[in-house]
Order: sequence, then structure tokens, then C-alpha cells
Amino acid sequence: MARQIGGQEGYVMPEGSQRVRGSDAMRINIAIGYAVANIIKTTLGPKGMDKMLVSDLGDIVITNDGATILEEMNVEHPAAKLMVEVAKTQDKEVGDGTTTSVIIAGNLLKKAGDLLDQNIHPTTVIRGYELASRKAEETLEKASSKVSLEDIEILKKIALIAMGSKGIGSEGEKTKIANIVVRAVKQVVEKKENKLVIDADLIKIEKKAGGEIMDTELIIGVLVDKEIVHAGMPKEIVNAKIALIDVALEIEKTEIDAKIEITNPNQMELFLKQEEKMLKDMVEKISSSGATAVFCQKGIDDIAQHYLNKAGIIAIRRVKKSDMEKLARATEAKIASSLEDLTAKDLGFAGKVYEHKISGEAMVFVENCKDPKSVTIFVRGGTDHVVSEVERAVKDAIGSVSASLEDGKFVTGGGSVEMELSKELMAYATEIGGREQLAIQAFAEALESIPKTLAENAGIDSIDTIVSLRNKHKHKDDNGKYIGVDVMAGKIGDMNKNGVLEPAKVKKQAITSATETARLILRIDDIISSKGKSAPTSPGGPGGMGGGMPGGEDM
Repeated sequence: MARQIGGQEGYVMPEGSQRVRGSDAMRINIAIGYAVANIIKTTLGPKGMDKMLVSDLGDIVITNDGATILEEMNVEHPAAKLMVEVAKTQDKEVGDGTTTSVIIAGNLLKKAGDLLDQNIHPTTVIRGYELASRKAEETLEKASSKVSLEDIEILKKIALIAMGSKGIGSEGEKTKIANIVVRAVKQVVEKKENKLVIDADLIKIEKKAGGEIMDTELIIGVLVDKEIVHAGMPKEIVNAKIALIDVALEIEKTEIDAKIEITNPNQMELFLKQEEKMLKDMVEKISSSGATAVFCQKGIDDIAQHYLNKAGIIAIRRVKKSDMEKLARATEAKIASSLEDLTAKDLGFAGKVYEHKISGEAMVFVENCKDPKSVTIFVRGGTDHVVSEVERAVKDAIGSVSASLEDGKFVTGGGSVEMELSKELMAYATEIGGREQLAIQAFAEALESIPKTLAENAGIDSIDTIVSLRNKHKHKDDNGKYIGVDVMAGKIGDMNKNGVLEPAKVKKQAITSATETARLILRIDDIISSKGKSAPTSPGGPGGMGGGMPGGEDM
């Protein structure tokens, strides 16, 4: 990137660097952001389509999940990467609503582009969007209803709607999984300072291809994808006392180089016997604590396996750290870092520990724990692709149910709440006055993109749908605020009656993330790409800072 200064060419960046500035930079970013939203908008809703993503290595992912699609797409343009961040944030914060957030962000950018064409300054648009976002959050608060841990039916509906867009089978299969998810979340929920707290990591999702989706089950305990180490050990133990140890049942090697000199065979025999005795003592310490099942985070020596087998203790080795923590929460066992201190108090309890072969692979089930604070959802399905999509649906459902309980609020779906927010923002725009009102109106129209997209994906006329919805939402007497797109019936309908419910937190996060991304992209008026050849560092030569840059000169 060169600049003529006093007849001399001064390089401030490598040759081959590119720069786009001003309105051109904005238009490129807006076009890219809207293009990303357009890619995934066909996946929205129960009638949404799936995407097949093929990697460089030929790996295939078939999914309907917005965050997964954008992550697997491997986008290059920096503005597109910002849109991917929206979906990632949405996924991390609430676990659902990724497609919604990206569609709103894309439409906010498109509407902003129309305003820029009318010579409205980007900062005015940004200011209007911020006002609209705050007003939308206030309105959302008023439009939401309360939900608690006792409202099982509402929570099931929320879980069902979260899975609705995933093509994972029949209504019966989705209902079964919704029941499993609600039971799992209820099991791990904790009350802290009068607030419900749910750590989704405590719900382990284990998947295995084979069987069918209806075989998916909830294990009140933990499923460990390992096998019992010794063939002679019992394959099932009832009322198991569980020891969790973070110690290798092996002879530790010295940390410094050591040399043992053995001058005759007797010494060799004594040396081996001493090793055997050390391992036997380790097993005796475990046995004397009363443990009947051992989960070890590290290795277990063959000789130790033999002694454990003789003691009638089942053992599983090289268990993942995350599984050890889940076992501790489920069985109330304490993870022991030393065998010296292992006592009966450190042991956990499970009604049943057994090994079971599934699709040719042995797995260990730790079930019927007393009041486990960690559970496992064991996902099944015909093929790996089906299982992966069911897993994504389960994660979305867990995210939605957790978000509803933590926030304590839910709203109606099917685009009804977006239409209600849009109506309120249109009225708010006229109160504000000034040029910002145009941006607030644009924000309101961007929110209408959700019901519009739902209608398009269901094969309904989108313009007729939006007109009808606007009309219904004006009249509050007949539950107008609950009217949304009934994609199953192919017309507009009452979402509250139909049980189409979503967490308020998902909607709030989608609006916040979309607004922040639109604001971030609209503030960019210069794109400098320095992907050129690396420049020589000599001060006067090409690529250096030769010629200098007088004050006030830009690149």
C-alpha cells in the first residue's frame, strides 16, 4: 500500500495489500452479513430444510442447527466470521435460537443498508437500533409469562418446540425425548439464593448408533464408555459401594534416572515379589474400605487387576476426568488422590453397576443412585448422522428448558412475540421523532423477518401472513398478541392454544446479540487486508517506512 510523498514512494504495508473504505466497505459487510443469514434462513421452524456440509476430508454433516452449519461452513470473510460469532454466543448462552439470532442480525444489516442509501449517517442508525433494542427488551419482559419447576407440561412444550426444527422423527419420538430432557434437568437443578441454577454439563449425553430413536433413555446415574478391565470380574454388582481414585494402581517409575544392580537371580525374584507386594497392598487398602467397584482415572497394572478380581471388586480404568466428576456428583463419592486416606466415608453408592454390550462395544452403567446430581441421556438412532442430529436436538432442548427455569419466563413462539415487539416498536418510533425513528422502524421490520421466514419455509404466502398478523396484533381483545404462524395448519393461529412456547431468555439473547453485531459491522468504514508478500525490513527500501509520513497523511 504505497503513497506518493514528495515525489518518493513510501510503503507502509506490504505490496499486494488491499483496502476498501467508506461506503463501499459498509456495503460489502452488509451484503456478506445478509448473505450468511440467507444461507441458514431455510432451516428455521419445523418445516425448515437441512443442510449437507462436506469437509475437505469428505466428512459429511447433515444438520438443521444454525450454529453447527456456520461452524462447519468454514467462512473466510471477516464480516461473515462476525455473524458466526452471533450463533456461537447464542449457543453458549442459551443453547437454542441460533438461526433466529443470525436471521435478525442479517435483516438489521439489510435495513441499515437501505437507510444508508437515503444518506442517513451510520451513527444515527446505530443509535436508533440501540433505542429499539432496549424498548424490545422491556416489551419482551411484559409479554412473557412465568414458569417454575412445577410446570412440567409447559416445560415439556418448551422442549418439544426447541427440537421442532430438527428432523429427528415422529411426534412420539420427540415427545419421549422431551420427557427425558425435562426429567434430566429437574434432577440436576439446584437452588442458590432463591434462584434456580442448572449446570448443563452435569447432564451427560452419550450416543451410540444402532437401534432406533425410541431406544433413547435416561440413566439415573452415569454411563461410562469403558469396559471392566478383567474378564474374571463380575459383570454386575447390586448395591455397589463405589471408590473413585485418581491414583495409578501401578508401580510408579522414579522421576529421575535410576539404576538397579541385580547380581543374582534371587535378588531378581525378591525385586519382583516386592513389586507384587506393593500392588497387593494397594488393592488391600481399597478392599478394606469396603469398596465393591473401582473407577480409576489412571492405569491399573495386570497384577493389581488379578488381586482386585480375587477380592470380587470390579474395576474400570482410564476413566475421563469429566466422567469422574459426574460419577462423584451422581454417587456422592469423593475422588481420592491417595489410597492412604481412603475410608468407607469416601465411597459412593449406586443401586446397580453393570457392563452391557451395545452395538458390539462394552459400556459400564452406574444406575439407581439415591439422589444423583448428574445423569446421562443415552442417545440412540439408526445411523451416525441420525444420532448426531438427535444429540444436537437434545442439547437445544436442555438449553431451552434450563433457560426457562433460570429466567423463570417464557413467551409464545411461531413469530407471535416478534410481531408483538414489531408493533410496539412502530408505535415507539413515532414517539422518538428525529432520524432515529427511521432506524427504529427498520428494527421493527427486521423482527418481522422471523414470522415471514417461518411462512416461506412452510409454503405459505409470506406477504399475506405478515399483513394478517399485523392486523391481529392490533386487536388485543381476542388474544391478538398470541397470534403467530401455525406452520402445521398452513395459516396463522393462536400459539398459546397450540402450545408453541419458547424461553424469553432465548428471544432476549437473540435480539441483544443481533443488535450488537449489527452495531459492530455498521461502525466499520475501512477494511485493510494485509495478506500481501512479507515486506523487507530495510528502512529505506520498498516495504519499509521509507519516505516517512507527514502528519495528517493516511495510508
